[in-house]
Amino acid sequence: MKTLKEIIRKYIGYVSLIFAAIILVVIGSIEIYNEQKRACEDSIQAFHQIEQKLEQNQKELEETRQEYSQTCLHNAEAIAYMLQDNPAVMSDRQELEKIAEFIEVDEIHIFDTSGCIVMGTCPEYYGYTFDSGEQMRFFKPMLEDKSLKLVQEVTPNTAENKMMQYSAVWSKNGKFILQVGMEPVRVMKAMEKNELSYIFFYLRVDPAANYYAVDQESGNIVGTTNLPSVGKKLEDIGLSIEDIPGDDIGFHKRINGIGSFCVFRKIGSLYVGRVIPDSVVYQRIPANMILLIMGIFLIVLILSSAMTWCMNRYVVNGIYSVNKKLYGIAKGNLNEIVEVQSCVEFSELSSYINEMVRSLLANKEKMSYVLGKTNMYIGIYEYNKNMKKVRFTEYIPRIFLLDEEESNRLSKDDKAFQKFIEKVRENPVFGEQATYKLGEENEHYVKLEEMKEENGVFGVAIDVTEEITKRKKIEVERDIDALTGLYNRRGLDVQLSRLFAEPEKLGHCAMVMVDADGLKAINDTYGHEKGDIYLKKIAEMINTFEAGKSIAARQGGDEFVLFLYQYEREEDLFEAFKVLDFIRMHCLAYLGERVRVPLRFSFGYSLSKGEMDYQEMLKQADERMYENKRERKAKNQEINS
Repeated sequence: MKTLKEIIRKYIGYVSLIFAAIILVVIGSIEIYNEQKRACEDSIQAFHQIEQKLEQNQKELEETRQEYSQTCLHNAEAIAYMLQDNPAVMSDRQELEKIAEFIEVDEIHIFDTSGCIVMGTCPEYYGYTFDSGEQMRFFKPMLEDKSLKLVQEVTPNTAENKMMQYSAVWSKNGKFILQVGMEPVRVMKAMEKNELSYIFFYLRVDPAANYYAVDQESGNIVGTTNLPSVGKKLEDIGLSIEDIPGDDIGFHKRINGIGSFCVFRKIGSLYVGRVIPDSVVYQRIPANMILLIMGIFLIVLILSSAMTWCMNRYVVNGIYSVNKKLYGIAKGNLNEIVEVQSCVEFSELSSYINEMVRSLLANKEKMSYVLGKTNMYIGIYEYNKNMKKVRFTEYIPRIFLLDEEESNRLSKDDKAFQKFIEKVRENPVFGEQATYKLGEENEHYVKLEEMKEENGVFGVAIDVTEEITKRKKIEVERDIDALTGLYNRRGLDVQLSRLFAEPEKLGHCAMVMVDADGLKAINDTYGHEKGDIYLKKIAEMINTFEAGKSIAARQGGDEFVLFLYQYEREEDLFEAFKVLDFIRMHCLAYLGERVRVPLRFSFGYSLSKGEMDYQEMLKQADERMYENKRERKAKNQEINS
C-alpha cells in the first residue's frame, strides 16, 4: 500500500513528464527550423559573395585584357619602327631575339606583303601564312588595308596550341608586317580568379561546407571544393537537377552517402550550391536541448513542489509526524512529545497522545521511588533496536559515576550506551559473579545483569562498592603479612590457585624459595627489631620484579616465595636469577644508624611451562633452596678454616 506522498508524487510525475515531453518536441522543432534557416541565410550570403566576386573579377579581367592588348600593340609598333630604320637586323635572328628580350615579348614574326612569315625569332614558323589556321586568319584583313593595327584576344596559337596574345602592324614604308606574340601571364591569372573553383576556395570560411557548380543543361559538375567530384554527373553524388526546388530553398539529401542540408541558386548558366552535413547544421541542438531539459526539470520541480506543499503542510506531514512519534512510543521511547499544530484535529490528537505518555512516565517515577527505599542503589535501563534513545531510572548515572553531560549523551544514543556497557564488562572482579570495577583507579564496583528481549535489552545495575570494599578489607587482613606487606601463606595459596586454574596463560614460569641467612645472629646481636628490618629489606628486594608478572609472599619466619610467570623465554628467567644472585653478593641492609650488614640469603627454584601444579613447584624449589643453603654454608666453613 502506497503513502499519500507517493501517490501525489506519482501523478505529479506523470503530468510533469507529459508536459516536459510536449515542450521538448515543440522546442526541438523550433531549434531544427532555426538551424535550417541559419544555414539558408549563410548560403544566401555566400552566394551573394560569389556573385560579387565574379563581377569584381570580370571587371579586373577586362581591365587587364585591355591593358595587355595596348602593351602588345605598342610593342609591335616599337619593333616595327626599329626594324624599318635598320633593315639588316631583320635577317639576323640573334639580334631579333635580343630585341624581343629588350622589349619583353616572347615571339617576333616578320610577314612579307603576301602574308607569309619570312623571318623572325622562331624559324619553325617560317612559311606560315594567314591561311595556315583559324588563329592566323584573324590577321588576313591587313592584306587589304594597310592602315589596320590588329590585336588578337588570348587564344591558342596555330603551331603549338599554346595560349598567346598576338598583335600586328604594317611598317611605315609598307614593306612588311610586324607581328609580336606575348604569353598573357597576368591575363591568365585574372582568368583563373574568375573560375568557380578558385572562388569557392576563396570563400571557404567554413571547412565543413562544400560548394558545387553544376551546368544546368548537362548536369555536369564543373567546379567544386570537393575536387574528386569535378567532372562527375550530379547523379553520381546522389542528386539530380529535378531535386533542386528553386533558388535559396533548403532541402535534405544524402550527398556522397552523408545526410546533408543543401541550398542552390541559379547564377548565369550554372546552379551553384552549398552542401553542409546534417551533423554540422544541427550540432548546437544537443547542447541546447540539454540546457532546455535542465530548465524544464527545474521548472517542473518548482511547480510540483508548489502543488504538493499545501497538502503536505496540512495533511501528509501531520499524519507522518504523528505516526513517527507513535512508532517511537510503541517501541518504548516515552520521552517523545507529539506537537502537531497544523490544524485543530491534529492539535487535539497530539494532546491525547501526550497525556497517555505522561501516564506511562509516572509509572517509571513510581518504580524509582520504590527502588530508592532499599539500602542499595539499584538502577534499571532499557533500549531496543527500534529507538536510538535509552531509558533509565535516576540512579543509573550515580551507579556508573556519570556526570550530567555524559549521562545526557548516553541517554540519546543507544549505540554509545552499548559500547559503554561493553567497556564496563572489560574489568570483571575475580571471584565475583557479574561484578565489574569501574576504571583502574576507582574503588567502585557494579553488579550488572541484562535480560535479552526480542527487540532490545532490559538491564539492572546495582552499586555493590560498599559490600566489595568490606569484603576486600577482610581479605587483606586475612591474606597479607602484617610485617612485610607481602602475601602470607594463605594469600599466596589463593593467588596461585587463581593463576594455575588457567595454566595455558602462565607461559614460562619459575617458583623461587628464598631463605634469609644470618637472621638469628642479627637478632642476637642487634635485637629482634633490627631482625624485622632485615626481613623487610629482603621483602622489598623480592617485590621489585615487574608487577603483573610476579607474586611475592612470606611463608613464615625467614622464608619467602617469589613466583615469576608470563615470560616469553626460559632464558629471561635466568636473567632474573642473576639479579637475585647479584643482590645477595653486593647489597647491604641498613638496620639503623651506623648499622650495615650484608643482605645474604639462599634461594632455589623450579621451572615449568604450566605442566606442573604449584605445590610440586614449591616442593622442588624448597629442596633446591636447602641444597643451595648447604652448599653456601660448606663453602663459608671452608673459607674460614
